[in-house]
Amino acid sequence: MREKPSPSAGLHEAAALETEPEIVQTILTAIKSLCYGSVEIIVQDSKVVQIERREKIRFDKEGARKAR
Repeated sequence: MREKPSPSAGLHEAAALETEPEIVQTILTAIKSLCYGSVEIIVQDSKVVQIERREKIRFDKEGARKAR
């Protein structure tokens, strides 16, 4: 069982104690695989419940897709 962070613990420290490694890895993978776009993390009751990844596909002036 994990120890609860003390009330004086920093936000970063408290989040690190409660975040599952699989969630952290999923977020990092979503960020690393994006060229243009955004990653949104949905939190409810201090827990990550959803990760949304939106990718933009950009074209140059001639209509060709830009390489990553």
